[in-house]
Amino acid sequence: MIDCVFTIDYEIYGNGDGSLSKLVYEPTRRLVGIFENVGARFVCFVEAAELQTIQRFHADAAIHNVRYQLRELYHQGFEIGLHLHPQWSNASFRNGQWFLDYSEYNLCVLPRERIEQMIVGAIDYLRDVLALPDFKPLAYRAGNWLFQPTRPAANVLVERGIKIDSSVFKGGLQHRHCLDYRQAGRNGPFWSFKDDVNVPDPSGALLEIPIYAEMVPFWQMVTKKRLGLQKRSLSSGRGMREKFDRIRDLIRLQQPLKFDFCRMTLHELISMTDRVIACDKKQPELYRPIVAIGHSKDLVDLETVNSFLSYLKSKGIAVCTFREIYQKCRADAGAQYGGSLLPVAETSESDDGNTGRN
Repeated sequence: MIDCVFTIDYEIYGNGDGSLSKLVYEPTRRLVGIFENVGARFVCFVEAAELQTIQRFHADAAIHNVRYQLRELYHQGFEIGLHLHPQWSNASFRNGQWFLDYSEYNLCVLPRERIEQMIVGAIDYLRDVLALPDFKPLAYRAGNWLFQPTRPAANVLVERGIKIDSSVFKGGLQHRHCLDYRQAGRNGPFWSFKDDVNVPDPSGALLEIPIYAEMVPFWQMVTKKRLGLQKRSLSSGRGMREKFDRIRDLIRLQQPLKFDFCRMTLHELISMTDRVIACDKKQPELYRPIVAIGHSKDLVDLETVNSFLSYLKSKGIAVCTFREIYQKCRADAGAQYGGSLLPVAETSESDDGNTGRN
């Protein structure tokens, strides 16, 4: 059985370039319209540290529209997840320019006290935005997918009520930040983990539902659409050293192609899904939630999104949120690895006050 979870990282460029109106509010507004037309919902991974810092410095007047949009999303049944780029937490804004603290780029290598401070502050900000003092996001996605070393941040997330991570993409490799998700390629569609996000552990309180990815020849990554969006992103990068490191990551015959509904063409999206369908026919007993990723700043081709949603409907593949599939994944993760999971409270109104779509 296959379900598709659409996730969007709700953020501007990583160095602070761009406006909230053009890169966050407007593209998300258009995406919501498409999903509402087909009665579907997506998971919005809100970059809370970024928005909180922009608000603190009064750096972008559109922050008020963004806050209103997030409340509306929540009450319309869209899921709000936590996304966190820690370099924003200690940022400053001078003469119209952001100065981010790249010494805190990877949350997982910071002292535990600092990790806790950032995560608690981000959740508190989401509670303020949503006007829900007891809100707890169900799912988390690390900034730049950095969830290694896993244990320190994972422990804090569990303590704060987060139950799902969706940072991993199988085959991922970043030399600069010591990210290596190649080992995860041996795992099933999802797994519980504890000390290392790559290693299934039936006793783990966190569930990894990774961004779906396939290893493909490097030349398949070179498309006009992807190169155009990467050019925009790289133009907002931190300099030649980072670009060099990224090129170093890409010097592999096989590359992980993430299931990215913003960067992939319709043909690519359909072809990848067809391969998942073929695998499902061989093992119909295996539950396969496939997580698609997008970024608000990359939402320039909404016609492809609309057409892909129509394709999924024609194939009988449901579009779900993490909240809708969580209990099934928890149950199946234990059976998948032959262990019994620790008891986990039912996901319900007590978690965040959202009982589903309105």
